[in-house]
Amino acid sequence: MSRALSRAKATARVAALPRIVIYVVGTGLWLTGALWLLFHYLLKRQGWLGGVQPLESWWLRLHGAFAFVAIWTFGLLWGTHVVPGWWTRRRARSGIVLVVFVAWLMVSAYLLYYLGDEEQRFIVSVLHWSVGLSGPVLFMAHRWRDRAHPSGH
Repeated sequence: MSRALSRAKATARVAALPRIVIYVVGTGLWLTGALWLLFHYLLKRQGWLGGVQPLESWWLRLHGAFAFVAIWTFGLLWGTHVVPGWWTRRRARSGIVLVVFVAWLMVSAYLLYYLGDEEQRFIVSVLHWSVGLSGPVLFMAHRWRDRAHPSGH
């Protein structure tokens, strides 16, 4: 049997512990980002110290911490799930969408941190969080794709 064929027959299924890590990190990342948006845009209050919601900076710090762990988790998934999954071709389209999604979020986060121009930062910020909010839908579409379309149908 050829090496490529044996790889194609291999599974790209994620083991239980890494799957739990993915769920926890993904949920934490999404939730802290959504809470930052909520506190930044909807819960600002005008006080004698200004219009900054005190918890806003903490949500952003937690979001950054989850993002750091998410980059590590993505690296782990690359070797244990993405590459083996590429050989099986199962869920390849939704997998490619997820990889592009993660790459965009990493690049845009880098730009948010290092761009000096506030107008450019605002544009990148809107693009970052508007794409980021779609994360759970993209993940669920990839995760449960086979259940909606069983093979042979």
